[in-house]
Amino acid sequence: MLGVLVFVGIMICAMLGTPLFIVMSLAALSLFTMAGVEVSAVAIEVYKISSAPTLITIPLFTFAGYMMAESGAPKRLLKVAEAAFGWLPGGVAIVSLVVCAFFTAFTGASGVTIIALGGLLYPILEKEGYTEKFSLGLITSSGSLGLLFAPSLPIILYGLVAKVDIDKLFRAGILPGILLILVLSIWSIVNGPKARNKRHFSFRELMTALKAGFFEVLLPFGVLLSIYGGFVTVSEAAAFTCFYVLVVECFIYKDLNFFKDIPKVILDSMSLVGGILLILCCALGLTNYLVDEEVPMKILDIMRQFLTNKYQFLFFLNIFLLVVGCLMDIFSAIVVVVPLIIPIALEFDVHPIHLAIIFLLNLEIGYITPPVGINLFISSFRFKKPVIELYKSSVPFLILSLLVLMVITYIPELSLFLVK
Repeated sequence: MLGVLVFVGIMICAMLGTPLFIVMSLAALSLFTMAGVEVSAVAIEVYKISSAPTLITIPLFTFAGYMMAESGAPKRLLKVAEAAFGWLPGGVAIVSLVVCAFFTAFTGASGVTIIALGGLLYPILEKEGYTEKFSLGLITSSGSLGLLFAPSLPIILYGLVAKVDIDKLFRAGILPGILLILVLSIWSIVNGPKARNKRHFSFRELMTALKAGFFEVLLPFGVLLSIYGGFVTVSEAAAFTCFYVLVVECFIYKDLNFFKDIPKVILDSMSLVGGILLILCCALGLTNYLVDEEVPMKILDIMRQFLTNKYQFLFFLNIFLLVVGCLMDIFSAIVVVVPLIIPIALEFDVHPIHLAIIFLLNLEIGYITPPVGINLFISSFRFKKPVIELYKSSVPFLILSLLVLMVITYIPELSLFLVK
């Protein structure tokens, strides 16, 4: 009877809009208490995760991404991408996809990409002759594009929770991420303006754009080469990136004032980080209780009655994760769901790295999945359009993303090739 009352109380708190981390903390503390376990077990798990050496990468990469978003970096990188790809059929749309993927990789799927780049890209796309529906769908979908590329925060968090090598996860996401951008680029070319692109490639224009944005163009190559080359760890790369961006934006380009702008950027970026860490710490207790109670094994026993092979499991896993992705933010989903599905996936012989890419891509797609995909609401707010209109605009991109998901799910070599 007590358990029922506790459950009802927690559900009422959730429906009244109580923050998610409080609901999860309350659930964990209540469950441990009823099970006769000291609630200090929750604090012990928080300490374990806080002592992880790679945890520091989350605030450092987030701070670097926010500094770039607040500076003139989006405009400079947009000019470089436009000079390099703008002359191609559908070039402006391809530029939009590439630049958005770059920013999402550094800022996480926090809506910063849509807010920072949406106002720049939307008029450019319309000027090139793209329809309003296509432009809105492209920008909304691109808001979470890039989560599979280093130094994506969800990848780092997944590695921490699942105890998987983060360097390997960074490598595993490269080919699936490129495939997704390639498919969306082809769709952009097909649906581009019917008139031929009259722009021509200009080497001088490209060199001018590269000169203007040289230090920012250099950044992703430096980060990736230093990590994959084995010269630095992920934590060291994060510290270097943070310092490098600070110097570039404050003292070379001077877009940001060290004393006036940086404190605001710190406040904004650390608010996101604080939210992530609160969710992480509060959800750990709940997930550990579920694992201690062998919930994954019980779910597995039920699934064995209906699923007989790996491919059926992967199909239903995708459906489940898509639902999770549109109902929960990606950080909560990683902490709560990952520990539950890992032992089940291992039973069906799914490689841990492959599982990570499937999981992250599902959550990325969840951001544009109606009815409550968060990117849909961010775009609705940014462009002052009804959210129903954003649903319609994003459907083609959602369908294409789902097709890519199916390919990546059933061809594990795409995720494992660079890891092996």
